[in-house]
Amino acid sequence: MPAVLRDGWTWAASIPALLLILPILTVFASLLHIEWAVWRHLADTVLSDYISNTLLLAFGVGAGSLLIGTVLAWCTTQYDFPLRNSIAWLVLLPLAVPAYIIAYCYTGLLDFSGPLQTLLREFFGWESGDYWFPEIRSLGGAIIMLSLVLYPYVYILSRTAFAEQSESLLEASRSLGRSPVQHFFKIALPLARPAILTGTSLAMMEAFADYGTVKYFGVNTFTTGIFRTWYGMGSEQAAAQLCALLVSFVLVLILVEKFSRRKISYYYQGQRNVRPKRKQLSRLSSFVVTLLCLLPFIFGFLIPVVMLISWAIEIGVEQMDQRFMHLLINSFSLAAFAAICVVSLALLFSYAKRLRKNLTISLPIDLVSLGYAVPGTVIAVSVLLTLTSLDKKLDAVLQDWWGISSGLLFSGTLFALILAYAVRFLAVALHNIDSGLGRIKPSMDQAARSLGANRHRVLLRVHLPILRASVLSALLLVFVDIVKELPATLILRPYNFNTLAVRTYELASDERLTDAALPALAIVLVSLLPVILLTRAIQKESNTGGGQ
Repeated sequence: MPAVLRDGWTWAASIPALLLILPILTVFASLLHIEWAVWRHLADTVLSDYISNTLLLAFGVGAGSLLIGTVLAWCTTQYDFPLRNSIAWLVLLPLAVPAYIIAYCYTGLLDFSGPLQTLLREFFGWESGDYWFPEIRSLGGAIIMLSLVLYPYVYILSRTAFAEQSESLLEASRSLGRSPVQHFFKIALPLARPAILTGTSLAMMEAFADYGTVKYFGVNTFTTGIFRTWYGMGSEQAAAQLCALLVSFVLVLILVEKFSRRKISYYYQGQRNVRPKRKQLSRLSSFVVTLLCLLPFIFGFLIPVVMLISWAIEIGVEQMDQRFMHLLINSFSLAAFAAICVVSLALLFSYAKRLRKNLTISLPIDLVSLGYAVPGTVIAVSVLLTLTSLDKKLDAVLQDWWGISSGLLFSGTLFALILAYAVRFLAVALHNIDSGLGRIKPSMDQAARSLGANRHRVLLRVHLPILRASVLSALLLVFVDIVKELPATLILRPYNFNTLAVRTYELASDERLTDAALPALAIVLVSLLPVILLTRAIQKESNTGGGQ
């Protein structure tokens, strides 16, 4: 037997990784038995809407996030203006607001019966039909809502890319007669292009994955179509095949993004000791830039949070009853336990890759890492199909052997939810722990081994204390992602088990936006924790790195 197959770390990492890949493979396996009758019905009715709306949504959100994030990054790194230091972290706060919550808030604000249109009718004496007002519940509205909370993906990466560009580049550009606008488009933007494209692709993948916003706005996309095909038409196979088609779009986006970055051939030699000097603006220009940079924070965070607080105050403390406490306990305990499981797997995978640099370990782990790019709806459907099949086979075996029924041991339980969270968010934890392990020199491992410590003790006694910050940040990020996750929780939660995200969705779907404020506000407050840590890390890097 080859030595690699006798190694315990290879088995310990490869088997869980292969099990986590299994649900996604189940989705693609559904293509072997296509339900032509259902597909003909979908093709004649809604399939074209699913494809066009999904693509328009993704590319619209990508364009909006790119524009907002790039402009913010350029302004905060290149210009001095009032509140610049505060704005640099305030514009990250929309990351704490789930897209479906911001959609509920703006619907309550901008709907016909909302305060804005009501004020306009009272002020001008208008009646219904006397005026035109943009429809918030539309594809365009969904694009705006998602762009307002996803632009920080582009902002974070492009801000770093702009800040790392040397002052000598700008001086050389000026000496060649380039104007500031020409320098931006000809030099700065191409150099930052890989980071901008990466952030844009992340925003687009989140748009592909969105369910709560498009469902509430009545926009037909693949995620809403999967729910409708599964529950409305009662066709599990057709829903799984829709999932496979959606995953194919996501994989194409990933390949295009990687291919576009591979062709880029811009290079520069940054002088880290030379800080780029921020340009001083006139009083009028400073006011305009300050206002421009504040708008994403105002519309993406301040207005929704103020609305949630006002609604929560309107309802009063009576909503903080035993039911709400159950929601809090369910959400926090589930997210905490699942985050511990996910981070433990990530630690196992990262350490196994460090010990054994071979395809037997790295390939399945890399494939599992793609789970973050797969929408939660797809993962939930794939997990449910996989575990339902396993339950049926186990029940059949027990019936044949001992005449007893096992029931649903895996599907319909919290195990299914935790498995879905592991597939969806493992990449988040892997990124943090891989980065932390990469900073530990191999000589430290060798020194510990020379003192008689085996690999397990090296991990527990040497690596874990050093990785404390990386593990904690991974736990926190995964915890908050799970608290915010809606479609996977909505599909896989056990009977009579609710979370803050599901309860918020249920109340908002019943048009009880005021009642939905308290659980929504709880989600936002919890989500602020990693965003605050992220802003502190960026500010620390800004103070120690070159030229921010």
